[in-house]
Amino acid sequence: MSVLSDLRTLAVHAGFRKLFAVRLVSQCGDGMFQVGLATLFFFSPQNMATATGVAQAFAVLLLPFTLVGPFAGPLLDRWRRRQVLAHGNAVRVVLALVLAVLIGTAGVSTAVYVLALVTLGINRFLLAGLSAGLPRVVPRDQLLMANTLTPTLGAASAAVGALAGFLIGLAVPDAATDSAALVVAAVLFGTASALALRLGRDELGPTTRARIAVRTAVRTTLEDLAAGARYLLRRGTPGLGLGVMALHRFLYGVNFMALILISRNLLADPSDAAAGLATFALLGGISFAGNGLAIFLTPLAHERMAPSAWIVLCLGVGAVSQALLVTTPVWGVIAVSAVLLGLSVQGAKIAVDTIVHRDTHDDFRGRAFSLYDVLYNAAFVGAAALGAWVLPDTGWSRAVFGGLAVVYVLVALGYASGTRRLADTPRPVLPAEAAGPAA
Repeated sequence: MSVLSDLRTLAVHAGFRKLFAVRLVSQCGDGMFQVGLATLFFFSPQNMATATGVAQAFAVLLLPFTLVGPFAGPLLDRWRRRQVLAHGNAVRVVLALVLAVLIGTAGVSTAVYVLALVTLGINRFLLAGLSAGLPRVVPRDQLLMANTLTPTLGAASAAVGALAGFLIGLAVPDAATDSAALVVAAVLFGTASALALRLGRDELGPTTRARIAVRTAVRTTLEDLAAGARYLLRRGTPGLGLGVMALHRFLYGVNFMALILISRNLLADPSDAAAGLATFALLGGISFAGNGLAIFLTPLAHERMAPSAWIVLCLGVGAVSQALLVTTPVWGVIAVSAVLLGLSVQGAKIAVDTIVHRDTHDDFRGRAFSLYDVLYNAAFVGAAALGAWVLPDTGWSRAVFGGLAVVYVLVALGYASGTRRLADTPRPVLPAEAAGPAA
């Protein structure tokens, strides 16, 4: 099974082609935007050379998304998701251009941090909308294939955007590096907004949509989100999937934080931030090769085992990746570990996305993926707090990586036990689910 043949299978659906185009262009802009933030928050010469500094940067970037994220789901279950994609990207055009002007004229300031956070927050909202709309443009029996390709190729597009942003930085004067990348990112956001308008107004759902004022939606968000959480837990399989992915992201977050510190302070001269950034970019690319392996291996695994069994296996691969790091912090070992962890994370994510899509009713999918984002960001904030406490400034600790390997094994055993109790079958919650397969 090849990527091209799978894409040909999915591309016969016009709605998929249009939605996929929005994802590719939008995420390419994300990558270009985020490479500037990576330099600003983690690899500027005067900042983020310690575990505590990196942890603070993670908190600044992610904690607001954790607090704001819950509002995305209820709105995605009320608003036309196509309009969300179009308007959200249009707003990002304005924000990116304002940021470019501020950075190019006044430099880094509080306003820059706030606007960057808002822009990234919209990005999380858009990704949730892309995921929630996917089941509306592909048949149910092709969801695994779509979940295998679209997030991973979207991430590849983001990587291309990041590389383009890096090359733009080499081509323009230092003072204009970040501004130039942001201007090009704004162009891509505008293109994604225009591409979203090719979809039908109601093509991405939701099925039932109440007309409601924003202030009313905000006021009832916590109740809606709580109802969504109760639904997912009672349904069983999607609740377990989101839980195991949150734990996976927590463990990955500690490793990611360690990788930043290792790149900057162990594998490169700590005083040379540019070399640290280049080292981290190379290791990040190596880790992405593991994501690519997940594209090929996940469909093959699905032919032989249930998605839940593949998640357990991916968690086992994650344990092996951390056990390798226990041995020695040399280039070869770190590179192999990065590939294995990339495979573990992406393979498990594809399977969890499939379970949530397959076993969650359309009326709750927006809230399900909003919860997904909240758990994702909260897990990273928690990982940053733990990393600041346990990681040395070099990023490498035999005890920490050994502990992560043990926790990976425990999470795999716990998830396997939970799916066995359910017989890996979702419980009917809504009348439509009791009457037949999940909508």
